Amino acid sequence: NYPPKVAVTRLVNSLKGVSSRRLRQEFPDLVRHYYRANKLWSGSYFAGSVGGAPLIVVKQYIEQQNRPV
Repeated sequence: NYPPKVAVTRLVNSLKGVSSRRLRQEFPDLVRHYYRANKLWSGSYFAGSVGGAPLIVVKQYIEQQNRPV
């Protein structure tokens, strides 16, 4: 959940920024591995809505999806 007045793009950019900083702090080898690109995440993202369905229903739906081979 997040406040409905927050734009999805701002939320995603914030999550990517914070997680990138924390991952770099916790796993210093990432800095060396991604040194040239200087970023851990791509610029794209996906956002979806489940219309208020209970989390257990969403989880079951996801688990029942076919996985690519």
